[in-house]
Amino acid sequence: MSAPSPPPTGSPASLHGWIILDKPLGITSAHGVAKVKRLMRAEGLKKPKVGHGGTLDPLATGVLPIALGEATKLTGRMLNGDKAYDFTIAFGTATATDDAEGEIVATSDVRPTCAEVESVLPSFTGPIRQHPPAYSALKVDGERAYARARRGEDVDLPAREVTVHALGTGDALPTGPLDAITLSARVSKGTYIRSLARDIADALGTAGHVSMLRRTQCGPFDLENAISVDMLERRARERGLGSMVLPMTAGLDDIPALSVTPRETDRLMHGQRLEGRPEPDGSYIAMDGNTPVALVSLCEGTVSIDRGFNF
Repeated sequence: MSAPSPPPTGSPASLHGWIILDKPLGITSAHGVAKVKRLMRAEGLKKPKVGHGGTLDPLATGVLPIALGEATKLTGRMLNGDKAYDFTIAFGTATATDDAEGEIVATSDVRPTCAEVESVLPSFTGPIRQHPPAYSALKVDGERAYARARRGEDVDLPAREVTVHALGTGDALPTGPLDAITLSARVSKGTYIRSLARDIADALGTAGHVSMLRRTQCGPFDLENAISVDMLERRARERGLGSMVLPMTAGLDDIPALSVTPRETDRLMHGQRLEGRPEPDGSYIAMDGNTPVALVSLCEGTVSIDRGFNF
């Protein structure tokens, strides 16, 4: 992005942008959104528009982008983006949920070495097929899979293709048998880290589940952007919530800006196309000065609107 949007002001009505929460253990993503809504109401906005860009399980921590105002129109892009995680596989027990919350469904005395773990990681890197966990939010005949699993029903979700862009062990580890190992992964949309951990353990001839999961990046946002719930509440009391909000265009760093005039802005916002643009074909964020106007597509000199913003 070459043209940033203006920083948010202290007025709650002008809060359009992102709060990047470092979600703590034990709360849902919806709980995080509710906290931000409460802070916005405290600043005078009766019906705040808030959403999040990617669910995290209660047992997971880390980067949770929360969109405010017009930025909520960009959460779909965030959901479709790549994500990065650190996660620990505990060897010896498999659980119904593939994490530490579920009941144990299998055990094994086999403990792999670091070298053995590293030897199987290439087969889980690149395009792979994986079966989502039975305890997931995917729908089966119109009902969430986890609801069926909780009733004791057999849930057999079809395998899906996902991409693991990078997978590794990071720091040097002991040479002997391991009770657990922590890995880092960068993955595409739809990848279940719980399934990845389960399948890695299975490939090593043992049982395993995720005992720690931390999201380190979601789209363009990483832990450097993130703020804890306690710090967010404290700073909101001291300086106002606006001081914590990143500009809306911070979630669009991968899209070039297309400069438009006020007259062209008016045409776009009325659903009309712009003709004769010299820029290359592709997706752009139309910018009227420092104000984001719309997500647009440019094809053979013609600009058409994909998603407009209302400021």
